[in-house]
Amino acid sequence: MARDFFRLIRPSSICVIGGGAWCAQIILQSQRMGYEGSIHAVHPRGIEIEGITAVQSLADLPLVPDAVFIGVNRHATVNVVAELAEMGAGGAVCFASGFSEAAAEESSGVDLQAQLVAAAGEMPVLGPNCYGFINALEGALLWPDQHGCQRVERGVAILTQSSNIAINLTMQQRGLPIAYMIACGNMAQTTQAQIALDLLDDAHVTAIGLHIEGFADTAEWHEVALKAQAKAVPLIALKVGKSTQAQVATVSHTASMAGSDAGAAALLTHLGIGRVLDLPTFVETLKLLHCCGPLDASTLSSISCSGGEASLAADTVEGRALSFPPLMQGQRDALADALGPMVALANPLDYNTYIWRDAQRMADAWAAMAAAHIGLTLIIVDYPHTDAADWVCATQAALEVRRRTGRPVAMVATLPELMPADVAAELMVGGVIPMNGLTEAISAAEIAAHLGEPTQEPPLQPGVERIPDLLSEAEAKKLLAQYGMQVPRGATAVTAQDAANKAKELSEPLVLKAMGMAHKSDAGGVVLGLRQDQIETAAAKMPTGTLLIEEMVQGGVAEVLVGVTRDPAHGFVLTVGAGGVLTELWQDTQSLLIPATAASVEAALRRLRIWPLLDGYRGKMPADLPSVIASVMAVQALVIAHCDVISEVEINPLICTATNSVAVDALIRSA
Repeated sequence: MARDFFRLIRPSSICVIGGGAWCAQIILQSQRMGYEGSIHAVHPRGIEIEGITAVQSLADLPLVPDAVFIGVNRHATVNVVAELAEMGAGGAVCFASGFSEAAAEESSGVDLQAQLVAAAGEMPVLGPNCYGFINALEGALLWPDQHGCQRVERGVAILTQSSNIAINLTMQQRGLPIAYMIACGNMAQTTQAQIALDLLDDAHVTAIGLHIEGFADTAEWHEVALKAQAKAVPLIALKVGKSTQAQVATVSHTASMAGSDAGAAALLTHLGIGRVLDLPTFVETLKLLHCCGPLDASTLSSISCSGGEASLAADTVEGRALSFPPLMQGQRDALADALGPMVALANPLDYNTYIWRDAQRMADAWAAMAAAHIGLTLIIVDYPHTDAADWVCATQAALEVRRRTGRPVAMVATLPELMPADVAAELMVGGVIPMNGLTEAISAAEIAAHLGEPTQEPPLQPGVERIPDLLSEAEAKKLLAQYGMQVPRGATAVTAQDAANKAKELSEPLVLKAMGMAHKSDAGGVVLGLRQDQIETAAAKMPTGTLLIEEMVQGGVAEVLVGVTRDPAHGFVLTVGAGGVLTELWQDTQSLLIPATAASVEAALRRLRIWPLLDGYRGKMPADLPSVIASVMAVQALVIAHCDVISEVEINPLICTATNSVAVDALIRSA
């Protein structure tokens, strides 16, 4: 971006404006962090703040500051920002609240925020309504409260829209090295995506964690994803707003649009950003990525001296996209040499305690488990908080395994509090990942093993939303056919006699439908398997007068739902799932963002619970997968061609046979 954001977060001089405890905290915490730049203060009474004598105005400063904390009320903040921009300051943190996030209570907040942005011009601004930043690489900060960060040489960057969550994350005692903590607040001018773009230029940043309440410009996020891929810096996100209550809280908090959770999930997949669902997993995943980056396989080894812990590990992996592969012969031979005949060899491995305290033999056994085909080796050890002297051998063995194999190795405490901070620090220095909590460790491994690459095309952007108009089923099918969708031969009619006449041109068996109805099957609006001579009688009983007669599709292997919805916050969400009359009951869907690739569509189909039906369940004929994928891509092509007017598309069901796929019901809403 045009703004020099690095001048703000890597300043050679900082300045606080205002009085109160928050300004004193910034000066005090900067001194404690060993910040080597100059520190200044501005207060109309020229008071002393933590040993710094304030000047009475910005004009009295001996220099133009790089980073300024504005600790005055919201109306005065706008004037201060304008003055700072005029004098060429590097950037500012706007602490005051009462801007757009408070629009529900006071409508003037939106106008005031617009004035703030206009006053800033090209000068970077964090906030308003935010705590600012901590740069633990250089000890620089504009942070008006306590924090738990320590100086580091390299580490992860965390960007969050919640200042309170930011404070809590700085206080983590799990050994995660935090290089940057940045609270973004309302993001009136500088967005999370823009900040992330700049942070990707800092070689000291090993991974970026994003706490996101709402996406703004999806094209910006796509740019971030492509740059992160090029820089080999993994991205993960804790995206809130899954529940209706969370979406309401998000809007009231930062005035950002959470949008649908399916859309958010599809966007993250499109961008290749891993998603976590809670803060502990957020920290553990960042820690894993900091130490070894994305895992090169979704296979695990588990090592413990307890059958109970081996069982816990196995159960925790159940149902996840991870596995404990059986031991290979070379592993068995090495384990037998190290452990002797009394240990049952398996993965997960319970190695008993025969070799405890013998760090060399422990390393020999554990190294066999950390084979080249294993993505991550989990060594399960809970250190007692009473006296852990007898557990030093485990630490030494883990470090030796990492040194000897070069493979990713994690020391996992099943109870998070049983990983001592000093042990975690020692392990980190040796490249072993100290992980707090077995469930969190395995969740982190699943994410790190499945970080995808961003789709090269940016998300398709919806046009201005209008009141949608529903096309008839016949019109929808005609339009879909133009983009390659297979549809049944058919005709429309307005009377029973007309329907009977047109049925003569079609091949039996036939389907008769009443158009313009939702859930036609439930309301008697669909009759299947008719002969030509039965059409007139059936048509006379239809609940509507507009009729559709079609040739009935036979030989179906499975019924699939293909849908597209227009999500203003994320783009067009493409959904595939179990179709037919049981769609609501199955709730078996996968969502992607348009444009999706044929490969990603196939991967989504394979993740469905109905995939065995498509693949040929119990020796039955499989569906023609290429035609299923082609049908989905036809829907996507239609949406891309008409993205300015399309509101919704739904094919339900797409009947998939051994030779083709046919859309037997279709809905299109256009503006």
